[in-house]
Amino acid sequence: MDEGRARSRVRVPRGMADRAREFAAAGLPPAAPRDAATVILVRPDPEVSGAEVFLLRRTTALEFAPGACVFPGGSVDERDAEPAIAEGGWVGPAPAELGHLLGISAERAQALVCAAVRETFEESGVLLAGPSRTELVPDSAILVQDRHRLLDGSLSLGELLRRHGLVLRADLLTPWARWITPEISPRRFDTWFFAAALPSGQLAGLAAAGPGESDSGTWWRPSAALEAARAGQITLLPPTAVTLAELAAFQDVAGILAERRMITPLMPTVVVEDERTWLAMPQAVQYPL
Repeated sequence: MDEGRARSRVRVPRGMADRAREFAAAGLPPAAPRDAATVILVRPDPEVSGAEVFLLRRTTALEFAPGACVFPGGSVDERDAEPAIAEGGWVGPAPAELGHLLGISAERAQALVCAAVRETFEESGVLLAGPSRTELVPDSAILVQDRHRLLDGSLSLGELLRRHGLVLRADLLTPWARWITPEISPRRFDTWFFAAALPSGQLAGLAAAGPGESDSGTWWRPSAALEAARAGQITLLPPTAVTLAELAAFQDVAGILAERRMITPLMPTVVVEDERTWLAMPQAVQYPL
């Protein structure tokens, strides 16, 4: 990361600035953040040593973060907490163990992992599940119809796994970070970030048809994505930009997945100073753009 560019305060768009002033003037209570999960899909860079990361570009019609490049992910669905998912097959840290590690309940830990796996499959076609620790998951083409049914809500992750005799691969997810939307936002998310390597034999891409929130998906070197954002070619949300800067410091995928991080909540705050409005990064977090 270019340290000369790193900073802890970011100018906010006009809409957020107006919202911040209204929020402060009216003494509005903050909206309750909704649990969400996102997956940082990584693979070896095919040209040089290092890693690439998969970013989706959200459609401009969306209310939240239109046009931004993001990692696959989304909100927790109530069906992500189905007990049958863990009971039917779960490779890796059990929900209770993962919950202890993250400082949350077993039920919440399971829901977050299931949301991470489900949303990644819905948005990129990559399924972090398999029949065993060593065997590959079925060809993505076989599961394309179920992927669309997940998108439209007519199928749950648990039903998909049971239908194909698959187990959820929690062992493929490395906890990375936890970001909470600023209090002034009308829609807030408590988002847990997990890193995962692209499984052998799978490809990341958009759904061929049907509903979706993204119009493109691209593999980027983390440093190249940051440079594109600095040049105004793509838009990155602050948590995405900070994560990309962290990933750029690693030599390879193995180093990323071996990282054991202390997961503490990170919540930027919006500060109104006279005529200027800033997004202040949490302490010790440097904004790379």
